[in-house]
Amino acid sequence: MVATDSGAAPRVGALIAFGQVRHRRLRPARHAFSASTYFLLLPMRRLRAQPEPALRRNRFGWLSFHDRDHGDGRDDALGWLDELLRAEGIDDADGEAWLQTYPRVLGYAFKPVSFWYCERRDGTLAAIVAEVNNTFGERHCYLLAGDGLGWGRELAAHKVFHVSPFCRVAGRYRFRFMRAHDRCIARVDHDDEAGPLLETSVSGRLEPLTAESARRAIFGMPLMTLGVIARIHWHALRLWAKRVPFFSKPAPPQAFTTR
Repeated sequence: MVATDSGAAPRVGALIAFGQVRHRRLRPARHAFSASTYFLLLPMRRLRAQPEPALRRNRFGWLSFHDRDHGDGRDDALGWLDELLRAEGIDDADGEAWLQTYPRVLGYAFKPVSFWYCERRDGTLAAIVAEVNNTFGERHCYLLAGDGLGWGRELAAHKVFHVSPFCRVAGRYRFRFMRAHDRCIARVDHDDEAGPLLETSVSGRLEPLTAESARRAIFGMPLMTLGVIARIHWHALRLWAKRVPFFSKPAPPQAFTTR
């Protein structure tokens, strides 16, 4: 059952999810792939007060998490998030802040998108921040907030940040997030003026992050994060071979966050 605003997920420690990432392009040439993956779901406020023994944080490890991979690159990503929310007038996100993200594996990670699920004290959603990285070393955040926010509801934002050279910076993203006690799904679709263009999702079955589950991730997919960047370039080559139009990278948006 999907957790809704009236039935938020129970308060637990750091989680890891094993699942699938899927990508489908609809035009002008059809192209699709799926791959096994895993990702972390971290209760950042709880981890500030009570570090997780199984999570190597801000130090090297087979599987680790580094705050500076998020936000403005500081060593306290939660501090950055709280400053962002205050600056945007969101003052009721005083519950847990769950971060869905890829870990570093052997010190390396490329994180196409991470999601911050910002809760009120009663467990309802006050905001979601979609943190997007491109392969040019740039980062941009889409802040989702307002009356329509909730698990399972469709949310939208204008696309303003360059990600793929095979997509113009135009149109909009449609987001949908679903969270059950043991499952997490994040879906992001891209529409342009002609309609749906891309459909993407990452999903996984949640379990506690322990030394055993971390070992299972490492030995089951030892090159997972290298595989992320390798797939990006391999499928870019395949799109080029299919003669999908190529667009040069524009300047990034002046504002770091789009609401």
